[in-house]
Amino acid sequence: MLKSLFNSFENIIIFDVETTGLDPKQDEIIEIALLKVVNRQESTLVENEYDMLVKLAPDKRLPDNITNMTGITDQQLQSEGVGKDKVCGVITDILSCKNPLLVAYNAHFDLSFLYYFLHRFNKAAALKNAKMYDVLTVYKDRRPYPHKLSDAANMYSLDMQSSHRALGDARITFELLCEMGKESDDLERYVNLFGYNPKYGVSGSKISSVTYLPQGYDAVNKLYE
Repeated sequence: MLKSLFNSFENIIIFDVETTGLDPKQDEIIEIALLKVVNRQESTLVENEYDMLVKLAPDKRLPDNITNMTGITDQQLQSEGVGKDKVCGVITDILSCKNPLLVAYNAHFDLSFLYYFLHRFNKAAALKNAKMYDVLTVYKDRRPYPHKLSDAANMYSLDMQSSHRALGDARITFELLCEMGKESDDLERYVNLFGYNPKYGVSGSKISSVTYLPQGYDAVNKLYE
């Protein structure tokens, strides 16, 4: 299903984050899920799943809109959350695998949060081991607006059981990528290539290893052409 990607990468890591807001420099990750996807005997499968709530400092509280959107509460974070240092250790261990491809839907957002999270522990260099991949960019080349993850799931008749929770969104991103690979396996052409809305530009700092190109709502040509 992901043959073209596995021709170049031994490990595909699909991830998603839930956060306290939209600013990766000021806001924080409250949940992260990572799926380690491998190719075994011509079959693409999830070898390991990691899903962690992340503790906030005792004096910090979740904004009401985040609790309403995700269902995550302050009490959950304190009782079920993992300390940030341990979460950092898990992430860096996963990224230490050989030749990884780091994948997300609207990846610039998730990668920005991941960078600043690791940076606070002086571990951002762990990202240098990985290539970057944005499933949203591929989807925008395949289908017209709207382009939310839920829209993509509906378009490919995928069962999206839990929107705005990291594990559910990571799983549906994996399924979506597989379906698009069946449809047309040009997926390798999008490695380190991110589209952005030309009306708004790139939000925040660019990732130095990624090429950013303007990508409208209704693609005429493939972004890599």
